[in-house]
Amino acid sequence: MMWLADFSLSAAEWDAIHLSLKVAAVAMATSLPLAIFVAWLLARKSFYGKSLLNGIVHLPLVLPPVVIGYLLLVSMGRNGVIGRWLLHYFDFTFSFNWYGAALASGIVAFPLVVRSIRLALEQIDYRLEQTARTLGAGSWRTFFTITLPLSLPGILAGVVLGFARSLGEFGATITFVSNIPDVTQTIPLAMYALIETPGAEGAAARLCVIAIAIALISLVISEYLARQMQKKLGQRNANAR
Repeated sequence: MMWLADFSLSAAEWDAIHLSLKVAAVAMATSLPLAIFVAWLLARKSFYGKSLLNGIVHLPLVLPPVVIGYLLLVSMGRNGVIGRWLLHYFDFTFSFNWYGAALASGIVAFPLVVRSIRLALEQIDYRLEQTARTLGAGSWRTFFTITLPLSLPGILAGVVLGFARSLGEFGATITFVSNIPDVTQTIPLAMYALIETPGAEGAAARLCVIAIAIALISLVISEYLARQMQKKLGQRNANAR
């Protein structure tokens, strides 16, 4: 394997890596507020249709990614139900640009982020929030001073896990925004193109190693943050008693 001897990356490979990191970062930054809100609803509230909402949130985990890409295409594409409106009134489209790749990645990773935050919220001793309210703190103040800080390790773990999932997104992205070099070609899409190119096995293998390394590092960080959350919550619960 000659590529092991020369691991230097080409400009196209660097572009794919840079675009993947940008897409994953934007996907997580834009979807995080909604993920926190949905996780809070599922963890703290009881309402009609809660099971249905939970099913919809986790649907991307079981649907084929190409189905998600197709649904995005018919809804957010230039001629889609929402996409046509965005193009007409704001001259903006998700189709065939990296914004669409970020949207697809964010949707696919959304259930993982919500699940991690929800588990963190469910492990917080509800008596701490009740105590804050009895001392005069309103709902918003209680959330931002008690609930959110205590769930922060879980939020960070979810973001890291979602970031890693966004980096690996392929099916929804290629269906929705195609595989355009320097525009929508993330690491998985670049590998797909290289595998089909004769003599490009070395470049595909290098990107494979980089993708594995980033994903493994992300999983290790997520696991570390989850353990830190368990440790801190255990200490706080012990002090509360």
